[in-house]
Amino acid sequence: MAQRELLLGDEALALGALHAGLSGVYAYPGTPSTEITEFIQGHPLTAERGVHCTWSANEKTAMEEALGMSFAGKRALVCMKHVGMNVAADAFVNSAMTGANGGLVVVAADDPSMHSSQNEQDSRFYGQFALVPTFEPSNQQEAYDMVQAAFDFSEKYRIPVLMRLTTRMAHSRAVVEVAGVRAENERSYPAQTRQWVLMPGNSRVRYNTLLDDYARFETEAAESRFNRYTDAPDKSVGIIACGIAHNYLAENYPGGCPHPVLKISQYPLPASLVRRMASECGSLLIIEEGQPVVEQAVRGILPAPLDIRGRMTGQLPRTGELTPDSVRAALGLAPHATHAASQIVVPRPPALCQGCGHRDVYTALKEIADEHENAKVFSDIGCYTLGWLAPFHAIDTCVDMGASITMAKGACDAGLFPTVAVIGDSTFTHSGMTGLLDAVNEKTPITVIISDNESISMTGGQESSALGKIESICQGIGVEPEHIRVLLPVPKNHEELCRIIREELEYKGVSVIIPRRVCIQKAARDNKKK
Repeated sequence: MAQRELLLGDEALALGALHAGLSGVYAYPGTPSTEITEFIQGHPLTAERGVHCTWSANEKTAMEEALGMSFAGKRALVCMKHVGMNVAADAFVNSAMTGANGGLVVVAADDPSMHSSQNEQDSRFYGQFALVPTFEPSNQQEAYDMVQAAFDFSEKYRIPVLMRLTTRMAHSRAVVEVAGVRAENERSYPAQTRQWVLMPGNSRVRYNTLLDDYARFETEAAESRFNRYTDAPDKSVGIIACGIAHNYLAENYPGGCPHPVLKISQYPLPASLVRRMASECGSLLIIEEGQPVVEQAVRGILPAPLDIRGRMTGQLPRTGELTPDSVRAALGLAPHATHAASQIVVPRPPALCQGCGHRDVYTALKEIADEHENAKVFSDIGCYTLGWLAPFHAIDTCVDMGASITMAKGACDAGLFPTVAVIGDSTFTHSGMTGLLDAVNEKTPITVIISDNESISMTGGQESSALGKIESICQGIGVEPEHIRVLLPVPKNHEELCRIIREELEYKGVSVIIPRRVCIQKAARDNKKK
C-alpha cells in the first residue's frame, strides 16, 4: 500500500521536491510560502543528505544562489510570495536566457484577497513575460506530483520552471500519496557554456532557441497529464478552470459537470484545446484564481467572436479570492443558504503584541513627532507596520520592502523636516542597506530607526540575516559611529529614547537609532525549547 500523509499544499510541494532529489532550497520568508522551506528544514532527509536550507537575505539572492546550484548540475528550489517575485525579477527573467542545468523550480505563492500582502498580483504573468513554463496545481496531490514533473521538465528543456500556488492551496490540507525517493544529481556542468554569459551576441542566439522551445512548451501543455479536457453533453457553455478553481467547480457539481471542462494546470495555455472547446460550445466561462490571465489570452487566441465570461465581464468578482459560492453564482446555480461572517465571528483587527519592543518605539516616536508641525514617518514591511493602527497612528507610508529609507530620503530632498524612516532588522538587510548608502553619500539629514527584534517575526520568527551585524553594517556603509545609537526599548527607558530621537533629528546628516529587544513571541518559543 502506498504511504499516505496529511499535508498542507506547501508541505506537499516541499516533500515532492525532497523526493525528487533536491539538493538545495533558497528562500526568504513570506506568507503564504514560508512553510515550504520550514518543512524542508525539519525533514529527516534534509539532515541525512545535507540539503541546503538556510534562509537567504532576500528573494533576489535566493534566485541567484539557486541558479548557481543549477549551474553545478544539482536540483534547486526557490520559494517566495508573489511580491517577492518583484525583487527576484531581474535574476528570474534572465534565468530564462541562461537556462538551467540541474533542475530549477521557482515557487511563487500568490495571495488573492491580500490576507497579508500589499497587492493581488498574479505570478503567471511572470511566466508569460519571461517565456518560462508554468505549473499550477489544483490540489495537494498535484502539488506533490507536479514539482517532481517540473524538475524533470526543467532538465529536459534546460529551462527554469515556475510553480504558482495561491493562499488557499498553500494553507489547506489533504491526504497525499507519496512515492519513492530519488537520488540527488551528481555534480555536472553545462554543455553549452556560451548562454550562461549574457553578452548581447550570446543572448541573441539563446533568445531564438528560447522562442523555438516555447512553442514546444505549448505542445507539452496540450499533452500534459495535468491538463485535461472532459467532454459532456450540454455544450451551451464550455468551462475553463485553472488550478484550485477546478476544485471549486467540482464542489458545485459533485455528480460531474454537465458541461465540457478544460482543466488547466500547466502553461503556456494549450491553444489547441481552447480552440476545440470554442468550436464545440456556445460560450465560454473562465474560472481562475487571481487576475484574468487566461481570460485575456483566450480572447487573443480565438479567431471569431465568442461569448467569453469571467472576471473581466463581471460573472466572477474582479478582486479577492474565488469561493465555491462565487463560482456557483457564475454557473447560474441557486445559492446555498449562508450566514454572513459578521453574524458568526466578531472582527478582530491585528495589533502589536503586548510587550513588543515596537510599541515602546512608537510611543516615543509619536510623542516626538507631535512636537513638530510636519514630521513624517516612512515605514516598511513587517510587524511594525501595525504602528499605522490604533492606538499609535504613528506612520505615514508603507509601500514595499526597503522603501522606508529611500522614501524618507526623497522627501528630505524635497525639503521635508523632520524626516524619519522606520525599518526592521530583517527588512534592513533585505532591501534597506542600499538606500542607507544613498543617504550617506549625500549626507541627507534623515533619522533611520532600525527596530531590531532579532528575528523575522512577522512570518514566524525565522533568524534574521542582520543578527549581530547591524552596527557594523551601518558603520561600514559610512554612518558616523557617534550617530549609531543603541538602546533597550522598554517603558523605563522611554525618556532616554525620546532624548536620543530629539538629538538625532537635529543632526544635519544620517543618524541611525537601533532600539533592540528580542521579539516577545520568539523569546517565549526559545524559553519553551530550553
